[in-house]
Amino acid sequence: MRRTLSVAPMMDWTDRHCRFLHRLIAPDAWLYTEMVVEQAVRFGPRERLLGFDPAEHPVALQLGGAEPRELAEAAAIGAAEGYDEINLNCGCPSDRVQSGRFGACLMREPDRVAEAVVAMREAVGPAVPVTVKCRLGVDDDDSEAFFRQFIERVAEAGCRVFVVHARKAWLNGLSPKENREIPPLDYERVFRLKRDRPDLCVILNGGLDDGPESLRALSQVDGVMLGRHAYHEPWSLARLAHRIARLSDGQAIDQSEPVERRPAVVADYVCYMRVQMAGGVPVRTLLRPLLGLFQGLPGARMWRRSLSGGDLQRLQDQPERLLELIPHVIFNGDSGKADRAA
Repeated sequence: MRRTLSVAPMMDWTDRHCRFLHRLIAPDAWLYTEMVVEQAVRFGPRERLLGFDPAEHPVALQLGGAEPRELAEAAAIGAAEGYDEINLNCGCPSDRVQSGRFGACLMREPDRVAEAVVAMREAVGPAVPVTVKCRLGVDDDDSEAFFRQFIERVAEAGCRVFVVHARKAWLNGLSPKENREIPPLDYERVFRLKRDRPDLCVILNGGLDDGPESLRALSQVDGVMLGRHAYHEPWSLARLAHRIARLSDGQAIDQSEPVERRPAVVADYVCYMRVQMAGGVPVRTLLRPLLGLFQGLPGARMWRRSLSGGDLQRLQDQPERLLELIPHVIFNGDSGKADRAA
């Protein structure tokens, strides 16, 4: 399956409900879970942590951990649950992750990562790829040689897909949020990796949106991965998928818009909501992924207000009332200029 467009694993964001919405918007995008620590996979409530809707395929389980044997056991569980890929997190810079010796700090231990990849691949078998998400480096270990040594060692272990967040991680002094913004992006280093290792599947991540830069990157790498932009403005996935399809058909890079089908997406999501609410999922949890769906339209602010409090009780009782809000969002918003500038 092609990996031209994917959505990044994001803690507290890409839960199963968010992924279901993203699938409705972008039928061919590759989706990722939030990072799940291997211990939680092995001993935690499996349905709550790993359950997903069949519509989400292709969907990858991202694991956090450092011990090859435990990661292999968790990977086998993920494969048995039906995930299409098992991804090892070697890029998260948070203090909590560092204390467990995994995430971005694993880039300093390429032999350990290689051992984990070998063990995980043996555990899941050839049908489920084991992939790695990493950064360009860690703290002062950010040279081209450091990055390439990590990639080469892990590739020797059988990893063929690398998702690279194109900035290094500062493990001391910067928060995870600052690590997504302050270290400078260096796309060219990722492009050079693909030029030198055309046998590897290289996915570019970091600072991307639905604009021309993502489309230009596809001439240099195998795919692009959207992060926060896909969460804050979910319809950007439809825009980028549409523009990628035009590019594949030989059209020039442009800012053309896809067919407007957000009302149909909401209608399908309402059906999903009914099933989930019957199973006890709070309506607020289900509405959260929808907040930015109409970003840029005249009534986007009204939509967000209605979903985050104004109409919460009515939507709890009758989720189909979401459909009644849409004409007002599209045609009668009272804050279009502010929303378009947001």
